[in-house]
Amino acid sequence: MPKFAANLSMLFTEEEFLDRFDAAAKTGFKGVEYLFPYDYTTDEVKKRLDDNGLTQVLFNLPAGDWGGGDRGIACDPSRVEEFRSGVDKAIEYAKALDCKQVNCLAGIKPESVSDADAHKTLADNLRFAADKLEQAGILLIAEPINTRDIPGFFLNRTEQALALFDEVGSNNLKLQYDIYHMQIMEGDLAPTIEKHFDRIAHVQLADNPGRHEPGTGEINYPFLFEHLDRLGYAGWIGCEYKPAAGTKEGLGWLDGIR
Repeated sequence: MPKFAANLSMLFTEEEFLDRFDAAAKTGFKGVEYLFPYDYTTDEVKKRLDDNGLTQVLFNLPAGDWGGGDRGIACDPSRVEEFRSGVDKAIEYAKALDCKQVNCLAGIKPESVSDADAHKTLADNLRFAADKLEQAGILLIAEPINTRDIPGFFLNRTEQALALFDEVGSNNLKLQYDIYHMQIMEGDLAPTIEKHFDRIAHVQLADNPGRHEPGTGEINYPFLFEHLDRLGYAGWIGCEYKPAAGTKEGLGWLDGIR
């Protein structure tokens, strides 16, 4: 049976961030993920995890000025030092929160940067981060994201990501497969997951269109959950969707699963 983690950047947003840990636990979630923990001390976040018996499943490397429009900085040649400093910060938080994996957002390619330079920068940054995180016992993952929600996002297809990973050449770099993003960009979900199953470390979900909870759109989630079970997926599935009518009202899809 799948293990579902509440994405606190999307769910329980009626609450202040730290209170979302309590809300997630009260509704039965055993794990949490979110964009970033860095606005809070490690002690503040750790207390909420411990008080609620929650596993910290995932968060992202620092990704620049999110409120200002950044969606990652890993492909930007002018921000390599900022990226590398962010790796150190992520390690500090991951160790304190007992988080076993962190995600790298490739970012939007600056208009002034060529595809070749962006690709080289991203590969170099992933290699640096994978090596540094491996020394700390933390897995690096990276995800393709659709270019409809984030126009210009540099990493946007499964095969593109895996070819890049091959170039990086690290055993400490795996794929975060977001079902919603990949339904938009390429479809063919079940065969793609099966083909690359051994390289997928984390799965996220939302339905399409709308990025709402499973059952609101076109994706056959009961089939995909059974498919992941057949393949032997033992990781977490992050619930990274926008509730159509409030978080608690939209959790009915879980009733027959967990």
